[in-house]
Amino acid sequence: MTQKRLLIANRGEIALRIIRSAKEMGLYTIAVYSDVDTDSLHVKRADESYYLGGSLPAENLFLKQDYNLYQVN
Repeated sequence: MTQKRLLIANRGEIALRIIRSAKEMGLYTIAVYSDVDTDSLHVKRADESYYLGGSLPAENLFLKQDYNLYQVN
């Protein structure tokens, strides 16, 4: 059976709380980040992290519909 994964599209303290709770539940955590978040704790504490590019916080990148379509394709 594969381990369940959780993508965390938040940052800062909220992301850290989600990561902590997810790990207590045995979930594998994945963080996304931009230039602004490179050295953030949530990026370091997640099991895996992906750089989305850009200078906006990663959560703002998710709000851009054109960007989302580009990433999916």
